[in-house]
Amino acid sequence: MVIGHGMVGARLTEEIRRRDPDGERVALSVLGAEPRPAYNRVLLSTVLAGGLGAGMVALPAVPGVDLHVGVAATGIDRVARVVHADDGTTHPYDELVLATGCRAWLPPVEGLGGGEDGVGDGGAPAPGVSVFRDLDDCDRIRAAAVPGARIAVVGGGLLGVEAARGLAGRGVAVTLVHPRTHLMEQRLDAGAGAVLAAALGAAGVDVRCGVTATAWDPATGLDCDDGSRIAADGVVVAAGVRANTALAAEAGLAVDRGVLVDDRLATADGRVHAVGDCAQHTGAAPGLVQSGWEQAAVLADLLTGADPAARYRGTRPVTRLKAAGIDLAALGEIESGDELLRVSDPRGGRYGVLALRDDRVTGAVLIGLPDATATITGLYDSGAPAPEDRLALLLGRAVPPDVAPAAEPARMPGSTVVCRCNTVTKNTLVTTWRAGARDVEALCRRTRAATGCGGCRDAVRGIRDWLERADPAGATGADPAREDAA
Repeated sequence: MVIGHGMVGARLTEEIRRRDPDGERVALSVLGAEPRPAYNRVLLSTVLAGGLGAGMVALPAVPGVDLHVGVAATGIDRVARVVHADDGTTHPYDELVLATGCRAWLPPVEGLGGGEDGVGDGGAPAPGVSVFRDLDDCDRIRAAAVPGARIAVVGGGLLGVEAARGLAGRGVAVTLVHPRTHLMEQRLDAGAGAVLAAALGAAGVDVRCGVTATAWDPATGLDCDDGSRIAADGVVVAAGVRANTALAAEAGLAVDRGVLVDDRLATADGRVHAVGDCAQHTGAAPGLVQSGWEQAAVLADLLTGADPAARYRGTRPVTRLKAAGIDLAALGEIESGDELLRVSDPRGGRYGVLALRDDRVTGAVLIGLPDATATITGLYDSGAPAPEDRLALLLGRAVPPDVAPAAEPARMPGSTVVCRCNTVTKNTLVTTWRAGARDVEALCRRTRAATGCGGCRDAVRGIRDWLERADPAGATGADPAREDAA
């Protein structure tokens, strides 16, 4: 049984049915508190910006699942192995998976809403205030985001930046307030944060770093600790999230920032597992959908018996910003002792820092350098040695023999990961194309490429176009350009 029908819960059911299509080994029952089918939360910023309608981010239904939408779990009896729901029903289980996700956090700012005292986490936002977590939030924000409206965004992490850029694209006057010294400080250094702020400024966002919101009043606006007052018709809060652990804690399971799990995604109770944003594993990067989906694949192997030796060992983090006109990627970790190379072109909106250890890419932050991003990400994924000319690599001008940019699919090895969210390789796309998926939509539907953040869609289209030119009949058994790549 699965509690939670968000992206990771839905992905887990899909992975289980891929391994057990007739339900011979696993009978699936799902409780989902949200009153709608599962959808792709990664694309919420695109919905907010108007690039996609709400119906276009829905995830496909998985057959053979007893799905209860709009039904929340209220308690777990681990002795009787029963889940209690808010509609009065009870649901027995042999194995239980918690995929309860996380909730948006309201900082302790007077007037934003929250707990019983109206300040901080624990309750609903106040009038004129919205968090940015689900489709209902998008609807509320878009209703307020009429051209000429003034909206303050509180929080300069990934979601705050995406929300601010999306609102600016709708003709809204946006002020972004962030208490740290630079934007996205958990993934970017100060130089990258400054270039990102300049890019947002060019798009019409007034960025104020080092400024903390102190009070919100719909009649007067948002007050800040520097003495300023931001005239605003509404506030969007994107100040972080908190894992939904209450259900697990009340059932006596160990929780910290999330539900504690081991490499089998199991809690101390071996029959209860946790995946996604609600789970805490030492190797999982928080907030990345790729972590949840890799966990779902491992747990599906274990629950179906497809691979009893499957273990989750962690996820190599890659963050992509989904904001119109801003190409930003942050991957791996940059640590002291690494070989570092940095270039900065604030006027041109370009910035790059590359970290290497033993001639391998261990981390990078890249803004406005799409060619370098494609090549460096390929090196990071494959672990191949970096070329000697580090500067040319960082500028996107050096391509080692075994790594090709996405713009050149003929030179791309078959093992190249095209879609990081779903670990879809060029080989998989070639095989799927030859099996009859001849357009981009069919390729994406069958392989799940571009169904996460959507950032690889152009690369998928490029491979499809190349296959159409190079192997129109699809009759050969090898890569049309490189037999060793398939």
